[in-house]
Amino acid sequence: MTDHSEVQTQLLAIIFAAAALLHGISGLGSTLVTTTALASMYPLSHAIVLVLFPSMLMNIMTWLVGGGQGLWHNAIYYLKHYWLLALMSLIGGVIGAQMLLWVDSTYLLLLLAAVIAYYVISSLMGKQIRLPNTRASLIGAGLLAGIIGGSTNAMSTILMMYLLSISDDKNTIAKVGNLCYFFGKVAQIIVLREQIGALSAPDWQLIAILSALSMLMLWFGIYLRRYLSQARFRQLILLIVSILGVRVAWQGLAELLM
Repeated sequence: MTDHSEVQTQLLAIIFAAAALLHGISGLGSTLVTTTALASMYPLSHAIVLVLFPSMLMNIMTWLVGGGQGLWHNAIYYLKHYWLLALMSLIGGVIGAQMLLWVDSTYLLLLLAAVIAYYVISSLMGKQIRLPNTRASLIGAGLLAGIIGGSTNAMSTILMMYLLSISDDKNTIAKVGNLCYFFGKVAQIIVLREQIGALSAPDWQLIAILSALSMLMLWFGIYLRRYLSQARFRQLILLIVSILGVRVAWQGLAELLM
């Protein structure tokens, strides 16, 4: 059983609200922020299970809603055109989620810290690595993104390298990205079903609170998308992620040296 103090729940609520707002404005970023926050409080595998359902709801909502089209069109269109990338994300996600059960969490924490460092530095420099738009790049990026996402929930940092090669349209990138994130979450449910089944009543209560808050702030972020500066909001999120990333790196190094 996991106990959650009132202060801890309030802190998580603030972080999830900010992350969901970012996700509504930009279509990306919530899972990395929330997982990093939880990983500094709980074992990484437990943090990923707690983040799973709120993130999954936001992924499917961002994939299916908006973009000037209906739910059915978005579902069929993006599955038809990007099914292979989604499949690679699912396969990679299964492998990555298995790593949570096979690999010492210390090394996964350090991997998460390294991915966060790349995400923050590349964002601050205003540069993104673009992979060539080829079948080999699609398979490789989808598989690697799934593995990283399944084990650390940091899929977007790898997947963006390929998504930037197929489109400059933010709407397309957000919808294809969330399609892949969704299938990555399906992979985690398949592999971590025993850990999910072992969640305590306080865990499910926390998940319900964070899910409801995330959906509310996601809708608010979508509404504010046309009014707020995405760049300024991302700067705030980068600051939060940087602080949390340093804490995760310190935690991983401390466990490694014990």
